[in-house]
Amino acid sequence: MQKILVSACLLGERVRYHGGDAACGHPVLRRWLEEGRLVAVCPERDGGLPTPRPPAELVGIVVRTAAGVDVTEAFRRGAQTALDVAKANGIRIAILKDGSPSCASSFVYDGTFSGTRTAGKGVTATLLEANGVRVFNEHSIDAANQYVRGLEETP
Repeated sequence: MQKILVSACLLGERVRYHGGDAACGHPVLRRWLEEGRLVAVCPERDGGLPTPRPPAELVGIVVRTAAGVDVTEAFRRGAQTALDVAKANGIRIAILKDGSPSCASSFVYDGTFSGTRTAGKGVTATLLEANGVRVFNEHSIDAANQYVRGLEETP
């Protein structure tokens, strides 16, 4: 059975920067949870940042809070922890929270703290993909499900 790395906030854990969650009720995600496939991570928490914490956005390859505090190293530590968890569990697929400076797979916020989105990937998603883990987001769970099926059908 293929294990799947997942953002803890999507499972209802209150680990987001504002102290809340981003619970996702997608039936496939719920089924995977019931099957024991999911391995939850929160790279920002796992990298040593508190919950709640100041919002942060990517500015190039640097992650900064609105006050200009560089939190890149915590994001890198959390990304490495997520990769270590993936490797330890033989994980080849992840479902991560889009828009997050850690987990985004299609868009991030542009660093102006104005709510402006731009195409991009978060620190963790980038590291995982560079190491062979296929990253999906909460809006592409059906595609992830097809990918998992393909992995399990391949000898």
